[in-house]
Amino acid sequence: MVVGFRCCPVILWLALAAVLGSVLGLGEDLDRPLFGPPGSPIRLHESDPGLKKALAFAEDRYNRGSNAMHLRKVSRLITATKQVTHKRRWLLLSCLFIHRILKYFTELCMFEVWDIPWQGTSTLLKQKCQPKVEPQVEETNKVEDPSTSQPLEESVQLLGQFKEFMVKYNKVYSSQEEADRRLRIFHENLKTAEKLQSLDQGSAEYGVTKFSDLTEEEFRSTYLNPLLSQWTLHRLMKPASPVRGPAPTSWDWRDHGAVSPVKNQGMCGSCWAFSVIGNIEGQWFLKNGTLLSLSEQELVDCDGLDQACRGGLPSNAYEAIEKLGGLETETDYSYTGHKQRCDFTSGKVAAYINSSVELSKDEKEIAAWLAENGPISVALNAFAMQFYRKGVSHPLKIFCNPWMIDHAVLMVGYGERKGIPFWAIKNSWGEDYGEQGYYYLYRGSNACGINKMCSSAVVN
Repeated sequence: MVVGFRCCPVILWLALAAVLGSVLGLGEDLDRPLFGPPGSPIRLHESDPGLKKALAFAEDRYNRGSNAMHLRKVSRLITATKQVTHKRRWLLLSCLFIHRILKYFTELCMFEVWDIPWQGTSTLLKQKCQPKVEPQVEETNKVEDPSTSQPLEESVQLLGQFKEFMVKYNKVYSSQEEADRRLRIFHENLKTAEKLQSLDQGSAEYGVTKFSDLTEEEFRSTYLNPLLSQWTLHRLMKPASPVRGPAPTSWDWRDHGAVSPVKNQGMCGSCWAFSVIGNIEGQWFLKNGTLLSLSEQELVDCDGLDQACRGGLPSNAYEAIEKLGGLETETDYSYTGHKQRCDFTSGKVAAYINSSVELSKDEKEIAAWLAENGPISVALNAFAMQFYRKGVSHPLKIFCNPWMIDHAVLMVGYGERKGIPFWAIKNSWGEDYGEQGYYYLYRGSNACGINKMCSSAVVN
């Protein structure tokens, strides 16, 4: 959680103001959540002993890792919330101040502290700092931003990695200042990927991806879908009919012709449209024997129930398609990645649906339904996806809150890799993401809420 705040000068000291946020919670805390389902944020008072402990721990770790002449000291707490599981993860946003005689600057920092009370241990999971120049009293005494004159003390290896990243993903920045900023973000994201790697319980590889120059906030606001976590907005759907038999040990609809090539939603939060369209492509193929590439742009433009690039819900999308009368092909109604005037032509309808259903939340039943009926529209918490490269991803539950769903995808199959059960997930971030556009997620523990929002269109 990021909020704004002010810093006050403290001579010869760095002032530290902090905000406490969270990731997941179930269980031991008796306070009531502020809103939402179990695990939602709980507001804390600054006198909370756990908060004080987390602040002190973050302050200590910051000072240990600093080369500055003066210690950093907590100055003021703005606000605080937490979520609780069998472990606690504290998210701290900090503000540092150096007095003007020391060429002062403001530095915004975010810390994540994982607290395990009964073991008496804490771990600093993440530390992100971003310099910000404060205005000077006299224009003639401008001080250069130290972040541009001395950007991170990066190594030759880091610069080489960043240059390779820019070439591979055709990155061009508007100025040297912007390039320096993206380098700092890239550096911090490498550290985040390393932590993901060290704590992953599967076989996934995390590292440099085309999203490695984006902050977490930029990534979420551009590519994800916050509406998926708004449970009160979801339209009730009728339950799917039970399957006739047990699930086979593995299944992949790519091997049976029911999955179109990977597409790219671009810088638009339209994942909901790609998830639903992928499901309907599979359902149409299974009923009619023809695999069509259908139009996501039709939904972005013409679905009045959803919010185009600002997010949407699969349940709404099915209803909108029924009201429209069907879908045009991708060729007839091409994707642009931004909302425009609805240009739907009923005479060009290539596929239609009759209704939609919601699936069981039991993963074994989901697998059986998929094998019998086709690819499924699903949604999940995309926390681990920004830096995913390959393998079976299995982030710790504390990192991947199953209630904080923010990305819709298409589940096309399941199986095992070296004894690790997985879901095969078609993403909508292009073929240069993950494994040729696919993400593989651990199967069997409801990882990242993958079982929370499974649905399908029905084609009679």
